[in-house]
Amino acid sequence: MSENARQLNRQDYKTLSLAALGGALEFYDFIIFVFFAAVVGALFFPADIPEWLRQVQTFGIFAAGYLARPLGGIIMAHFGDLVGRKKMFTLSILLMAVPTLAIGLLPTYDSIGIAAPLLLLLMRLLQGAAIGGEVPGAWVFVAEHVPARRIGIACGTLTAGLTVGILLGSVVATVVNRTMTPEMLHDFGWRIPFLLGGAFGLVAMYLRRWLQETPIFLEMQQRKALAQELPVKAVVVRHKRAVAISMLLTWLLSACIVVVILMSPVWLQKQYGLAPALTLQANSVATIMLCIGCLLAGLAADRFGASRTFIVGSILLACTSGIFYHFAGTHPEHLSLLYGLAGLGVGVVGAVPYVMVRAFPAEVRFTGISFSYNVSYAIFGGLTPIAVTLLMGVSPLAPAWYVLALALVGLALGIWLRQDLNSQEIPSRGELKQTTF
Repeated sequence: MSENARQLNRQDYKTLSLAALGGALEFYDFIIFVFFAAVVGALFFPADIPEWLRQVQTFGIFAAGYLARPLGGIIMAHFGDLVGRKKMFTLSILLMAVPTLAIGLLPTYDSIGIAAPLLLLLMRLLQGAAIGGEVPGAWVFVAEHVPARRIGIACGTLTAGLTVGILLGSVVATVVNRTMTPEMLHDFGWRIPFLLGGAFGLVAMYLRRWLQETPIFLEMQQRKALAQELPVKAVVVRHKRAVAISMLLTWLLSACIVVVILMSPVWLQKQYGLAPALTLQANSVATIMLCIGCLLAGLAADRFGASRTFIVGSILLACTSGIFYHFAGTHPEHLSLLYGLAGLGVGVVGAVPYVMVRAFPAEVRFTGISFSYNVSYAIFGGLTPIAVTLLMGVSPLAPAWYVLALALVGLALGIWLRQDLNSQEIPSRGELKQTTF
């Protein structure tokens, strides 16, 4: 049996498991801040400033992590293309675990004054740099390990793992808030999720020692076929089409998750007065269904190709999200079912990395994905909540219309990819090095 046609073996499953575990823990570390933003804001800023200013400063520090993503991701990808995927893959989780652990140990404003929020800002910048390198690096790492005909399910599994990190953060936050009084939470309870995240991250970094460098990178190293010029320069100059498609795909991925998974519980509470406990429970169902959807999208990409997957998946996204937004408020007894269907529709994003890893040749693959993903995520991940909030002044169903627009983007990309990807045979491992648009 050829390398291209074989099934996943034990080493492949080990690589996927460790990569997904590390990715989940790293996403947990990055997102846990938002669940404790209120108490962190109260502890790390002066008590006599207006509440609105404290919230702005707190979420400004949270947003700083997003702004650091492009620079951190591009730097880590640069060395990932030149010195090895595994080294950067391990470094990214260290860069996330240490700042997360440090946040859990930081003295507050009452202890060290203005140095407290400045140190918190520094830790968030380091976290942003780490997550900027982790996600593209993980996609490249698993795609270059598995047989080419299994890239879809490998990347879908990894993307589902990242989503589990969001769910884990929500669960930990819920447990901490329900088992502690406000006084306990204020005194020390808020530190526990950060300390747990840092400790788990260090364990995941240790486990990644057992991973092997990707066969494609080792082959390029032996043939001295690594990038001869600055990788980011080669990406910007020679791979504009791949960058454009990858950035649009990242918009689809980031905005769908932000709107449907992160913003919708608050929308349900404000628009229809639903209880927070009910919306968060339904949100957990939606997140689990999103994981399943990512796996299904990866399988579909392997079986039917990217074009058909995005065409059918985008239509499903439009239908399920439309039903959710139009009926969730009037039929709260079916909220979990409706939200779960919407989460399943968002699962089409599980096929995004399948396209991205095929869009760039191996010598600049890490940099190409990192540049496209992080720049696009910094733009759309930050602007999407603002855009949706402004549009809600025009229509209370603004989230539904925004997701519909994203579905149309996905549909258009699926049609665009029809000739680019489905007209060619899926490449073997060796051929994957040269696949590009």
